[in-house]
Amino acid sequence: MKIAIASGKGGTGKTTLSVNLASLLAQKNSVFLVDLDVEEPNAKLFLAGELLSEEPKYKMIPKWSEESCTFCQKCVEVCNYHALLGIANEILVFPNLCHSCYACSELCPTQSLPMFAQKMGTARHYVMPDMELIEGELDLGEEQAVSLISQTKTYVDKLLLKDTIAIYDCPPGTSCPVIEAVKDVDFVILVTEPTPFGLNDLKLAVETMRVLKKPFGVVVNRYDAQDDRVFAYCESENIEILAKIPNDKALAVLYSKGALIYHSSKSVKCELEKISCFLKSLTCKERA
Repeated sequence: MKIAIASGKGGTGKTTLSVNLASLLAQKNSVFLVDLDVEEPNAKLFLAGELLSEEPKYKMIPKWSEESCTFCQKCVEVCNYHALLGIANEILVFPNLCHSCYACSELCPTQSLPMFAQKMGTARHYVMPDMELIEGELDLGEEQAVSLISQTKTYVDKLLLKDTIAIYDCPPGTSCPVIEAVKDVDFVILVTEPTPFGLNDLKLAVETMRVLKKPFGVVVNRYDAQDDRVFAYCESENIEILAKIPNDKALAVLYSKGALIYHSSKSVKCELEKISCFLKSLTCKERA
């Protein structure tokens, strides 16, 4: 089973939920925690593990060959991402805009744009006593996260066994990296907070999951009984609330120290166990 933990905005507690839920599930299950927030992966800050492998990851970028080019600028016309620009008798390539779609290279009548590998990031595999952690991390200055997310997921797919649970800690927002992260998962947990911003971005995330036709539920982090607008929205939209993580300063202190919070909080452990029971029920339904 592949479970994505996502949110409409940053700072809602995706990583907090991911590492704590993965650790709890690992007590009785084979678990892979996959950090797909490749621009700033930080799950490893909460988990002590041994580095098993480290692989550089590459994207394919066109390189202009002046000798064979006739300057027809067909490549510029077909590039949907404006990664190519024709100026006088020169074709400029902007690697940070390139999505490695090969259109320019394949459609060039004189084969003047061969593709070359360019390092964009690294995938790391950590082993811990009770689970495994895989993360992708973009190199500084790289802007295209989708390819690295895809390659990290492919690496994980080769390792997953039938009874393994994979927890995907996704990028924030609702843009292309999130779409890539959740597109083939079995269930999405949307993390939100009971604030106006939290509700606004939850609505965006819900709309995205519905377009993708992904089953999902909501976890309310920093739960505060004084603001019930998130709960009213979920009720009106028939969205199941899977758990409520309390708004407790002590939990924030633990988080700031890189500690797993459910070890020290009975209420958090109880809420995580609710999610665990829900996921177990999903598994039973699939097998039935």
